[in-house]
Amino acid sequence: MKRKKIKTPEMESAIATHFGIRANLIVPNISWGLGIHECDLLVLTASGYATEVEIKVSRGDLIKDKEKSHGHHSKKLKYLYFAIPDYLEDDIEHIPERAGILIVAWNKDGDYLHVRKKREPKLQFKYKFTDKERFEVARLGSMRIWGLKRTVNESNRNYHALLEKYKTLEKEEANLKAINKFYLIRKEQENGKLTESINQL
Repeated sequence: MKRKKIKTPEMESAIATHFGIRANLIVPNISWGLGIHECDLLVLTASGYATEVEIKVSRGDLIKDKEKSHGHHSKKLKYLYFAIPDYLEDDIEHIPERAGILIVAWNKDGDYLHVRKKREPKLQFKYKFTDKERFEVARLGSMRIWGLKRTVNESNRNYHALLEKYKTLEKEEANLKAINKFYLIRKEQENGKLTESINQL
C-alpha cells in the first residue's frame, strides 16, 4: 500500500501539538527580528530557551539543506531538531549528528498524524531569551495569526462570490433549457400541423 504523503503545513501542526502549544510559544517561519537565521518552527519554553525545528518533506530538500551557509548554528538556539515524514527515515544520514530527529507518520486510518522522537538532540548553547526577545517572538506569532485571518477572510469572500456566480449560471442554464424545450414543442406542433395538411390533400 502506497504511503500517504505529508504536506509541510500538516507537519507544522503535528509538531506544534507534539511540543505543546499551551506550554510553549511556537511560531512558524521566523526569519527576522531576533538576530537568528530563518527557522521553520521556533519553540520557546516558559523558561526562555529556544529550540529550532527544521521540517523536510522530500529527500532532495533534505540533502540540499546541507548547502545552507548558517548550518543551523546560532548561539541563541539551545537545541536543533529535524522533523521528517516516516518515508524519509532511511535518509537520516543527511541530518547533522547534533540534531534530534522527529518522525511524523499517519495513523493506520490516515486521518491523524503522530510524532515519534527517534533521536535526542545534543545541547548546543544555553542562551536565555530576554523579556524583549520573548515579546518579539510573541509579536511575530501574533502577526502570523492576523495574516492567516486575512487570508481566510479573502478566501471566504472569493468562495461566496464564486457561489453566487455559480447560482447565476445555474439559473441561466435553466432558462436556456426552458427556451429550448419551448422551441422543440413548437417545432413538433408545426410539424404535426404540416403532416395533417399533407394528409388532407
